[in-house]
Amino acid sequence: MSSKTSAKSAKAIKAAGKSAGSSRNRGGGLGGKRQIPWLMIGAVACVLALIGGIAWVIVPKYNHKEEMKDPSAYIDGVVKKEYPAGLHVASTQRVAYDQSPPFGGPHDASWADCMGTVYPKAIRTENAVHALEHGAVWITYNPDKLDQAAVDTLKKKVTGKPYTLMSPYPGLSTPVSLQSWGFQLKLPNADDSRLDRFINDTRLNSKLYPEVGASCSNPTFDTKNPPPFDPSPVGPDAVPMDGKGATKVQNESGGGGTPGMPNIPGLPSDPSAGLPGGGSPTLPGGIPSIPAPTDAPTGAATDTPTGAATDAPTQPDQPAPTQ
Repeated sequence: MSSKTSAKSAKAIKAAGKSAGSSRNRGGGLGGKRQIPWLMIGAVACVLALIGGIAWVIVPKYNHKEEMKDPSAYIDGVVKKEYPAGLHVASTQRVAYDQSPPFGGPHDASWADCMGTVYPKAIRTENAVHALEHGAVWITYNPDKLDQAAVDTLKKKVTGKPYTLMSPYPGLSTPVSLQSWGFQLKLPNADDSRLDRFINDTRLNSKLYPEVGASCSNPTFDTKNPPPFDPSPVGPDAVPMDGKGATKVQNESGGGGTPGMPNIPGLPSDPSAGLPGGGSPTLPGGIPSIPAPTDAPTGAATDTPTGAATDAPTQPDQPAPTQ
């Protein structure tokens, strides 16, 4: 009887031990394993990945916009110079430019058409510089240093691309030279990778040129027979770079005429001209009385001098328009 009781007691103790061990394995005791919060870890990882993705997209764009304020800072070989805007000379005057080809400074009142225009002959520099003031890129090349295949490569960069123009430039020190207002890049060939970067980052870059919104179309500029390039040295009567002897004019930007059209003499370039409070002298009826400039070539598009109003068609006994 005693041996049976002992055996039962031993079995009971053994069963109790198994029960306690099982309870500890389920986490009820000090030796249980902790549960890992996988859901929370996954959520945090997703948030961090989202923040990283946004930064990857935004930061490069911000840096690129900052860079585009000064292409000379990141395009190797770009020359940068500051020039005053709105200094006009007559068609008979020349400018003593400080660079060749020039890329800023006084210029002719009529700009060279720059609506993707390819000029087969060298054009007058004073007209080309005015196009740069409107946001165009002027591609020049030395016809003695480029073969026809290279010239055709350059043509593809310009043809049909508004706010670009191209022309040969006799005596150019390098085969190719690119100009925008205040910037120049001279290149050894037409396949240089910097060519496209310069065009893309300076053409119509509102941070770089003075007359944002000015037109590049000039139907009064004869693209088939433009004013010719003058290779001779300038004389003592040439207008210096400081603009002494030039005419200071108002800014052409902001719609100085019909979009896509130059300020043609005889058409008001200032919508407020002749209106009450516009400050322009008028004839009875509100018609502007200031004649068109006389120093510009016949039929050439010019800018309006500061404070002056252009002619308008005569309309007798018509009351002044109101806004």
